[in-house]
Amino acid sequence: MTLLPTNPKIYHITHVDNLQGIVAAGRLLSDAALLRQGGPAQPIGLSGIKRRRIEELEVPCHPGTKVGDYVPFYFCPRSVMLYVIHRANHPELTYREGQDSIVHLEADLYRVVAWADVNSIRWAFSLSNAGAYYTEFRSELSDLRELDWNAIAARDFRDPDVKERKQAEFLVYGHFPFHLVERVGVHRAAVKDRVSQVLAGSGYTPRVEVRDDWYF
Repeated sequence: MTLLPTNPKIYHITHVDNLQGIVAAGRLLSDAALLRQGGPAQPIGLSGIKRRRIEELEVPCHPGTKVGDYVPFYFCPRSVMLYVIHRANHPELTYREGQDSIVHLEADLYRVVAWADVNSIRWAFSLSNAGAYYTEFRSELSDLRELDWNAIAARDFRDPDVKERKQAEFLVYGHFPFHLVERVGVHRAAVKDRVSQVLAGSGYTPRVEVRDDWYF
């Protein structure tokens, strides 16, 4: 739909309190897998949408799987979901402490696909909000051109169509290895220090940066 970036990145957001468990396990888990283990230390999502993704919304290009069976990533930092967390006024949002403790985990899309293909891990992406009933899914790299990359990069998403297309997601089935995270972006220096402490001695240390431009 719009020009595909030369080196697209993907971004998972989580609370800094969840990072210790992720690093200790060496991987991120899907929402369905996390739920079976009792949930994350600090949930940040919308409860109704989380339930719908786990119980109802299918990924047709991989029959028998639900959206909640996949580890979700956005194609951009500063996502619509982060804005919801920042505003802290959505009725389904139980986490009300804003964006300062939210971290971005950045990975290279093509490197992730190469790892997934070698390890026979299913992956897909949605063309718009993966939490909606009407979204379409793809599982071929050639279809990345169907994404609206202008909407994904947009900083003003008041237009409903832009908002929907900006929420496109990249999905990795089951789990995602932490060693594929290349950078951790944070909003405050204090959170950077916390992340660095968690990573110390872990055996794998992606770079950690304060990135004000990834936040509201």
